[in-house]
Amino acid sequence: MPQLNPSPWFLILMMTWFILMIIFLNKTLTLLYPNTPSQPQSKMKQLVSWTWPWS
Repeated sequence: MPQLNPSPWFLILMMTWFILMIIFLNKTLTLLYPNTPSQPQSKMKQLVSWTWPWS
């Protein structure tokens, strides 16, 4: 079986990988996050006892 020269295949593989990473990096950096993180509420919630439907 003849062996292929790995040099052009390695270059093609690396260039394809770089191009895909650039495309996906640009896509991920341009994402907009609509939900901003909210601060926890400082007020304590009023504790309410549980009500069970069978009791």
